[in-house]
Amino acid sequence: MECFACAMPALGDEAPDRERVIAADGWRVAHAFNVTLPGWLVLVPDRHVEAVDELTQDEAAAMGVLVRRASAALREVVGCAKTYAMLFAEAEGFSHLHVHVVPRMAGFGPEVRGPRVFAFMTDDVGRWIGESDQDALALRLRAAMAA
Repeated sequence: MECFACAMPALGDEAPDRERVIAADGWRVAHAFNVTLPGWLVLVPDRHVEAVDELTQDEAAAMGVLVRRASAALREVVGCAKTYAMLFAEAEGFSHLHVHVVPRMAGFGPEVRGPRVFAFMTDDVGRWIGESDQDALALRLRAAMAA
């Protein structure tokens, strides 16, 4: 299976806003798909790497800065209490390193806190956040991350 993350940067400025919330220092921030939680972001390095130890020092430093910027933007735009940052990169076609930066809303009960937050990622297409809503949110997050 082709690497999904490697295919997206080839679109460049033609990529939808949800796929390029922001691009900086060898990374791209995108809104996750197949989710029901607005603001679920993924940080993806421009080059194909599959593990954190494959990052250069500069890429690793940039990742930390982007996690912080994304977290601050999510707090401002979606009003989350905090964010979760997670990295697995295990699914077929998605071994490309990607960091999930997920808003944890104040009202989340124990059934969706911590690793249970993945309850918001589903195969039920009818529940997914629509692409136009993802694009609109991406523009708001981009503005917040640029500030």
